[in-house]
Amino acid sequence: MCGRFVSITPPEAIARMVKAVNPVPNVAPSWNIAPSQQAMAVRRHPKTGERHLDLLTWGFVPHWADDPNTERKPINARAETVATSPMFRAAFAHNRCLVPADAYYEWKAAPDGKQPYAFARQDGEPMMLAGLWDVWQGDGDARLRSFTLITTSANEIARPIHDRMPVIVEAGDWPLWLGDDEGDQGSCCGPQAMKVSKLGPSAAG
Repeated sequence: MCGRFVSITPPEAIARMVKAVNPVPNVAPSWNIAPSQQAMAVRRHPKTGERHLDLLTWGFVPHWADDPNTERKPINARAETVATSPMFRAAFAHNRCLVPADAYYEWKAAPDGKQPYAFARQDGEPMMLAGLWDVWQGDGDARLRSFTLITTSANEIARPIHDRMPVIVEAGDWPLWLGDDEGDQGSCCGPQAMKVSKLGPSAAG
């Protein structure tokens, strides 16, 4: 699973990187983004096709949920079942996003407890994690925009720490994943091309 990540690249830099056209969100850098918190996400506007960089809440609430306060809010979706899961299949078909992360954390069992490790790209650039989003609309103006991160089987670097890792979408696959190009989005969900390095024990908690 992926339960914490780092987001310290300024939103202005992320917006330039992905060519987002909407106003840049006001968000502070964080070394430890946790579920239920807001994070940046890159989405394709369904009408204009333009890319937007928005703040979404981590913990997926589908649009058909009765009450987001009592609904289960999964922070991860498995790549192997995301296209067929009743919870995620509509979002996988229509609402895919990219979540910028400078690193993500995973925990390994140790004699004195669990030790967090940080994983980041070898070239120092932010990773783009594959995600799904949805909007829950309540009474009046009540609205919740949320997302989940897709995970896959770990590659050889991450496997000694955990058997799962987030799907990382390389820049050449961004148009396919976001829906600019047609094709098999599931082809983006494997671990084979993920150029990540293990940074070693982290102080994250």
